[in-house]
Amino acid sequence: MRHITSAALTAAAVFALGGGAMIAAPAAQAVAPFPSIGWQQHNCDFDGNGFDDVLIGAPGATVSGAKAAGYVSVQYSSSSGLSTTKKSVLHQNTSGVPGASEAGDGFGGAVASGDLDNDGYDDAIVGIPGEDLAGLSDAGGAVVFWGSPSGLHGSDSTWLEDTGRSRAGARFGLAIEAARYFAPDPADPDAGPRDSVAVLENDTLLFFTSAPTAAARQLKAVDAGVRARDVSPLETGFAFRSLSHGNYNEDSWADLAISGVTTGDRPGIGATQVLHGAPDVEALGDGGAFEGGPAVVSSDFNHDGQDDLAIGDTGVGSPLGGSVSVYLGKGDLSGLDPAPAQTWTQDSPGVPGTAEAGDRWGAELSSGDTDGDGRPDLAIGAPGEDVGSVSDAGAVWTLRGAPGGLTATGVRSFDQNSSGVPGAAEASDRWGGQVRLIDANADGRFGLLAAAPGENTDDGFVWVLPASSSGLTATDSWTYGGARLGATAANARFGAAIDE
Repeated sequence: MRHITSAALTAAAVFALGGGAMIAAPAAQAVAPFPSIGWQQHNCDFDGNGFDDVLIGAPGATVSGAKAAGYVSVQYSSSSGLSTTKKSVLHQNTSGVPGASEAGDGFGGAVASGDLDNDGYDDAIVGIPGEDLAGLSDAGGAVVFWGSPSGLHGSDSTWLEDTGRSRAGARFGLAIEAARYFAPDPADPDAGPRDSVAVLENDTLLFFTSAPTAAARQLKAVDAGVRARDVSPLETGFAFRSLSHGNYNEDSWADLAISGVTTGDRPGIGATQVLHGAPDVEALGDGGAFEGGPAVVSSDFNHDGQDDLAIGDTGVGSPLGGSVSVYLGKGDLSGLDPAPAQTWTQDSPGVPGTAEAGDRWGAELSSGDTDGDGRPDLAIGAPGEDVGSVSDAGAVWTLRGAPGGLTATGVRSFDQNSSGVPGAAEASDRWGGQVRLIDANADGRFGLLAAAPGENTDDGFVWVLPASSSGLTATDSWTYGGARLGATAANARFGAAIDE
């Protein structure tokens, strides 16, 4: 049974930015429409060749003898698709990267991308939530790698941290999302448009942006932070966990969905808050509060040109086994409808399987067009799914896009025991612990990356399932781990984070 409601969440969702200034609702005025950005604009072309690249975190990897120091891999795509030969492996011992690889840093625990300097090359942001700073354990940090014609390098990377209030256990960098939430110069909103970075700590959301000149590669914090206590449900605490961006209200700015779980007397209840973008960061608007979390992804699920929000609910009080609810944009400046248009579980008609406790169906989400019909589909990971008698082996589903929204018609489900999928289901693999739909060869069809961070006793592997005119297929699927990329494999948890 739920202890809180959307109405209660909304009533409690009072945000404070820098010095306690209230976030005002956006003015109801006509603005130039901003089309869907949730699935068509992945912002992950690091070498500028027109093909989406892949950024994967391996936060458990040993680097130069330091256990769980972590690394990220970057795989560059082309008309031939995703490559395991044209790649980079980056960590804090890479030349030019700030800091050094240390035990427990968890470099790559979160990853994101966006064009932060408006030079036409997307940049990568890597979270290091276990980084110790000035004697403060797990204060956390992040590194920006700047895109270029030859991809990402350590030589010009940039350090980020919560300079205002570094604290032990804050875990700065536990989730990251980049988009154009506001203008770097509110006095001239159209000057030097660029993405800004939203970074989560356990209890704070901070924004960083660079100066409005293409040459600037230094980012600065632009506010004192949104505190979790200011958006927590009534009579509870709140812990931030994940982010997604889209355009929910048809203005010129990206909006941000912030998801997490309650703490305190009633812990573990999933909840999500939306911020509407604005020309000035101090004018970010309250876009409403929604039940469910901590997984979120944005996409235009009903194909009306405006982004919608899918929320995976695996928290306390969620439907048995977990669920996914879709909240639609209302087609105006008000943003998302407060009531879900659809709620899916494994017991929904047409969805394979049976809802069971611990499945965590909806713990991971990604959106893309798997069959080339121009409508986004939804990939759903259930890392706790038992396959036969094998516990927590994990599985992935895809719901298909249709004119009115998602449909179970043509739904696909896969696990490691599916015909054509390499390997075999094993206990605690957590297959589907990360999912990402990606159009690596730019043919209009999005294939699936499904990670099993627990594969081979936490080495971690990623599976590639191709797309076809009928959706995802296991035919010609393949798999790889860190060793294939020339990186450390043992206990790396390769695939624990994949950029959406």
